[in-house]
Amino acid sequence: MRKSFQYLWISQLFANLGDVFYIVGLISIIYHSSESALLMALLPFLNMVGRMISSSFAPLMFNRYRLKQLLVISQGIKTILLLILVVGLIYTDSFIFVFILVFFVALLDGLAQPAGTALIPRIVEKSKLLRANSILSIVNETTQLAGWALGGILVAVTNGNFIIWLTLVFYIISTLCMAFIIDRTPFERKITVTKKQELSEGFRLIWDNRSFRSIHFMLVAESIANVVWVAAIMYIFVANVLHVSEVWWGYINTVFFIGLVIGGFVCTKFEHIFIQHIKVIVLFTAFAVALVMLVFGLNQIAMMALLLSLLYGVFDQVKGIVLGTWLQVKASDQELPKVYSAQGVITSLMFGLATLMAGAFANMMSVHWLFIGAGLLLLVSAVYFSLIQKRFE
Repeated sequence: MRKSFQYLWISQLFANLGDVFYIVGLISIIYHSSESALLMALLPFLNMVGRMISSSFAPLMFNRYRLKQLLVISQGIKTILLLILVVGLIYTDSFIFVFILVFFVALLDGLAQPAGTALIPRIVEKSKLLRANSILSIVNETTQLAGWALGGILVAVTNGNFIIWLTLVFYIISTLCMAFIIDRTPFERKITVTKKQELSEGFRLIWDNRSFRSIHFMLVAESIANVVWVAAIMYIFVANVLHVSEVWWGYINTVFFIGLVIGGFVCTKFEHIFIQHIKVIVLFTAFAVALVMLVFGLNQIAMMALLLSLLYGVFDQVKGIVLGTWLQVKASDQELPKVYSAQGVITSLMFGLATLMAGAFANMMSVHWLFIGAGLLLLVSAVYFSLIQKRFE
């Protein structure tokens, strides 16, 4: 099964790098064609909406098809859609054409993401799950960190169309790697229940299991709190609180991603210790991220903000990997993809709503209060875990 995991992380590497390059390329094309900030903002909006919609309907697919089959088909269709996009851009400059394809690609991503994550415990031994999740996390965060920088350089040297052609190559490699994954988990089609029951199955699994419900309470709190890291809020914080140039937003963002990568390496290095002391690690990191967020909101020194951003990334990553691994161990192979699809809907919805509210509050009060509020919410989450940690046995 070691080779299957290698094929999985390599496919994720090229798929994620392609996803970043494809957005960079489209932003470049749209900017040079219209210079419209609104049109560029539609890209992440459509991406979020598409993923949320497909995550809602994902259980219907999980009951009928194998996870590997869904991964290969979804990535293959994404490749075809991208081919249509690059060819279509030769003959048309219609933004409607571009946004329709972006939306359909997002629909496929919303299906592939829970399927790919749920596939990990099927192809990796349970004793190696924490290491596997750490490796995938390092791959994902490194891709995000390097992808935007490399994509920006390439688009400056070449153009947006070249970047999208390069993405097409990455998608083809990713699809081929997925085809070599071997999943021997027995599969039985489950279509005896009603569609309504199928669609709500993931939500019911989360609600009926006390430990799953506790994890997702913490995930929701984190999704709401993390809106302070979005570009619009951080830009205001850098200008109005730290009183430095906007380039510091890039520094803080970069250091945050470096912290995520370091957190992944820490989990890999100390996997046996973390597995043996899951509750202690989650409790410590839960209080740590709350404290760091509170201090970040009160801080007005730019260099200190960099250090706090790094620490937040490290602690948040460790907590996320450990909790995610625990969920993979406790949920059955049949339950896990449905739990992940419901999780995607919940966290995306809460993050989207919280982003809108944060934007409104930022216009009414000093932005540092948003960070303090986020820190207090994370503190509530940490206290909550300290009270219910007996559920995590």
